[in-house]
Amino acid sequence: MRILMTGASGSGKTTFAGRLGAILGIPHTEMDSLHWGENWTPRPSFEAEVDELAAQDSWITEWQYSQVRERLLERADTVIYLHYPRWFVEQRVIRRTLHRAVTREELWAGNTEPPLWSVFTDPENMIRYTWSSYPKYAPLMAEARRNHPDKRYIEFRTPREAKKFLQAVQLRGSI
Repeated sequence: MRILMTGASGSGKTTFAGRLGAILGIPHTEMDSLHWGENWTPRPSFEAEVDELAAQDSWITEWQYSQVRERLLERADTVIYLHYPRWFVEQRVIRRTLHRAVTREELWAGNTEPPLWSVFTDPENMIRYTWSSYPKYAPLMAEARRNHPDKRYIEFRTPREAKKFLQAVQLRGSI
């Protein structure tokens, strides 16, 4: 089984993927850990590592980064879309970003959140990025469904729906 998780930043893709992978016994690879090197620079080996991941028989990962999106979709059999309201994911990202900035939580390759004031100066600041990138996900899903009708698509509009799904998968042992 090869599963892609998609949704806006803050929707809970990584958390959901980790939980679903644990239930199904499928390895979860966090896409950000493959992409980010020191000082928030993309790792040169990123695309090759994604190709290695995609070639495996079983995986779950996040469907992000445009340069590898199509490769992952071609190999996936299931796409799960956390299609939560914009206000909901934005408030999650604000809380997460504040927590990470205050605690100086180490992320990938030793990186930490930039200073809080960067929300005013950096268009790529996670809070600003989440707001501006939110509208792209529904069209991406529509295009995926149109171009890859052979895939299984699952969409959740609320965290409650997603939680019930995980509970059902745990009972069944399969999607």
